[in-house]
Amino acid sequence: MIPLKDDNPRTTIPYVTIVVIVLNAIAFYFELTIGYEPVIERFGAIPVEILSGEKLETLLTSMFLHGGFMHIIGNMLYLWIFGDNIEHYLGHLNYLIFYLLTGLIALAAHILLGGVSDIPLVGASGAIAGILGAYVVKYPRARVLVLIPIIWFLTIRPVPALFVLGFWFAMQLFSGLGSLGVQGGGVAFWAHVGGFVAGAVLIFVFPAKNRRGSS
Repeated sequence: MIPLKDDNPRTTIPYVTIVVIVLNAIAFYFELTIGYEPVIERFGAIPVEILSGEKLETLLTSMFLHGGFMHIIGNMLYLWIFGDNIEHYLGHLNYLIFYLLTGLIALAAHILLGGVSDIPLVGASGAIAGILGAYVVKYPRARVLVLIPIIWFLTIRPVPALFVLGFWFAMQLFSGLGSLGVQGGGVAFWAHVGGFVAGAVLIFVFPAKNRRGSS
């Protein structure tokens, strides 16, 4: 299922979400012009270095890098669809802190459960997973318009957010369990799982700017 939009009305301009998307786009432009490998090697989060106390700044810089066009397009699509409502609920500053914090927790989950390696981790997926976790808690009954491939056909249907994001989380969890004990590159499933759980929990901890935002 590919989400296209939700029916949760946007009542404020999501400035932070827009800025984060722009920063990701700028970072991706530099990856294209300078080259993926040197940028990712320098600014990606490498677990063995992080655990050694080296290049700790990459815990943040890695959240704005991506491994290809589909990687960044998918991440920014999810952020644009689901981030605005969480930004409205929390307020701009709290939303930014929430986004970065869930991203850091996602990285920690990847390092603890995904295996300590020297392979750089990049992507906004962990932080965005935190937004998804918060969204499914606060807006489970919101409808999400999704593109569903059925054999050779494509259909568009409105589906409850609880099902769309619950299905996404289940896929990440099962894939993460299947990757236990496997060293190597690929998708950081445990970062997705960790970020999602962190977002679902921390949304109760962070003060809400708009307490009528829940449903």
